[in-house]
Amino acid sequence: MNELLKLAIEAQGGLDQWRKFNTFTARFINSGELWAMKGHGGTIDEVGVKVNLLEQKTSHIPNDQWHTAYTPDKIAIESANGDTIAELYNPRASFAGHVWDTEWTPLQLAYFTGYATWNYINTPYQFTRPGFELSEGEQWEENGEVLRTLKVTWPKDIHTHSPEQTFYINSEGFIKRLDYRVDVAGSVPCAHYLSDYKEYQGIKLATKRVVYLVGDDNRPKPDSPIIVSIDLRDIKFQ
Repeated sequence: MNELLKLAIEAQGGLDQWRKFNTFTARFINSGELWAMKGHGGTIDEVGVKVNLLEQKTSHIPNDQWHTAYTPDKIAIESANGDTIAELYNPRASFAGHVWDTEWTPLQLAYFTGYATWNYINTPYQFTRPGFELSEGEQWEENGEVLRTLKVTWPKDIHTHSPEQTFYINSEGFIKRLDYRVDVAGSVPCAHYLSDYKEYQGIKLATKRVVYLVGDDNRPKPDSPIIVSIDLRDIKFQ
């Protein structure tokens, strides 16, 4: 196993502890510019989330009338009893030609939140799966802290923001930042900050996430508003 990945996994709970669980649930408090820009302001301000830790399946549950059902090849909106309200196969293809401010349909929103949430919760443990490529890059200093960088290339079968991403890890092994391009929104580069790590059933998880647009100096643009903010609450592993 890559040495830096091993440090991160052990700091955040370890593989043995992680493998005791197959489901993650929480309540997400979402804000930021992205949701209104994409035509869905207020839609998921507060939403229940269920993540399958073994398969690429995620559900967002805004109320007791309907929920989303994400898999890489199909996104659906379902009623409380599981009836299909709307569905879309090969959802990634539907973003062809999109730029940063192109609005999303409800199913495209569900696809984006589905794959993003699955990756956020399963990192760094998912990097032990077959197909991931990892290498350590140059160190980076930010806010008076020296961070090591882990460059990760995704396998094609796991959907994510972009196939190449960089993770910034502190001396204790905690991920403090990750960089990616949002391919479903014109490949805009973003810096995604993680903070307020708390322990739940032996797993340490960032409970606060904030995303900004990145400038040419690899730092958040001075005039960038908060693109996405996520606060995680009521966290449980099962």
